Amino acid sequence: MQPIVIEKHLDTESIRKVLAGHCQNRNFRKVLLIPPDITRAHSGGGIITGLYYQILTAKNIYVDILPALGTHKPMTRAEQLDFFGNIPEDRFLIHHWRDGVTTLGEIPQNIVREISGGLLDEAIPVQVSDYLVNSSYDLIISIGQVVPHEVVGMANYTKNIVVGCGGSKFINASHVLGAFYGIEKILGKIDTPVRRLFDYAQAHYISKLPLEYVLTVTDAGQVMGLYIGKEREIFERAAALSHQLNITYVDTPIQNCVVYLNENEFHSTWLGNKAVYRTRMAMADGGNLLVVAPGIKAFGEDAENDRLIRKYGYVGLDKVAELCKTEPELKNNLSAAAHLIHGSAEGRFTVTYAAPLLGREAVEGVGYNYMEWEEAAKILRKLSPGLNGCGTYYILNPAVGLWQKSIN
Repeated sequence: MQPIVIEKHLDTESIRKVLAGHCQNRNFRKVLLIPPDITRAHSGGGIITGLYYQILTAKNIYVDILPALGTHKPMTRAEQLDFFGNIPEDRFLIHHWRDGVTTLGEIPQNIVREISGGLLDEAIPVQVSDYLVNSSYDLIISIGQVVPHEVVGMANYTKNIVVGCGGSKFINASHVLGAFYGIEKILGKIDTPVRRLFDYAQAHYISKLPLEYVLTVTDAGQVMGLYIGKEREIFERAAALSHQLNITYVDTPIQNCVVYLNENEFHSTWLGNKAVYRTRMAMADGGNLLVVAPGIKAFGEDAENDRLIRKYGYVGLDKVAELCKTEPELKNNLSAAAHLIHGSAEGRFTVTYAAPLLGREAVEGVGYNYMEWEEAAKILRKLSPGLNGCGTYYILNPAVGLWQKSIN
């Protein structure tokens, strides 16, 4: 198919027309939609999924929906309704990243060594959800937002499949490669070692699936770019627009930063530490980052990752690299190890959490400072988004972009 590229503000009706055109004169019996989950609430993916469901079922096409959970918790029914609209609950499938995957092949050891610059030296199985290899689907549509990302550089395209619908071995390998390579060298970049792993998987295995990608670029919750196709070209076009819209440059490194995590969106530091990931390139050495997190009640998205975070804490690259050599439970769960690296400020700046549902003992136990809720609430009342007169920089949602020091 010819790629569809539209780079302008698109309201819901405009999106509907584009999607209807994408489905026109195509004969399908059964379609699988792979949207983001509720943790990508600003992606436009919920609206697009709902529209595809309406368009396809109106043609008597059977539709299943498999949210690309990756390592996240399954969506509740309330979240499904809020994000996708009134789609029947029995149309939703659940991805199981530990034990619900099929291995399509592997990235050979010599290729992994070359791509990673020797950081990894083992073949990596390319695993995807069992549902993706179900031959009854005539078409699989992967829906997602292109935005700066701490593991791969720029989110989406093949990431939605090999991570969002991937298995533990590929997720672990890709995450630890990104962490060991260095988050500052990855964030916001289109071509990274992790992306090259994804590209190999795409070229040799994923391209054999009846798969098409629908990518968005958003700004302030509005869809500003829509890209539909199969080839990497659409990802590159989307990433270029995201660079313009989703990266905020600050002229002076931020000494004091406050980040708010909406309680309806962020329930774990596994997700909420975007407050750390996405601001670290803008933070001054010796600076202070306050994360105000009224809904954070856990560290991990599942019990095992939560346990590992509580046990080892956010101790940084060098310490985690040592632990991976001596602690089998970390070596066997490298995505958790990578998270411990990403969540550390590496001693450059302090991280303080105001997280009343976690409490002081738990927060300080993983290596962060703690602030009582009442004190944090007083600070919030004085702030507006962006740089304030008091010198504090305030960010309402760290998931929507990347903040870094000016390149000038």
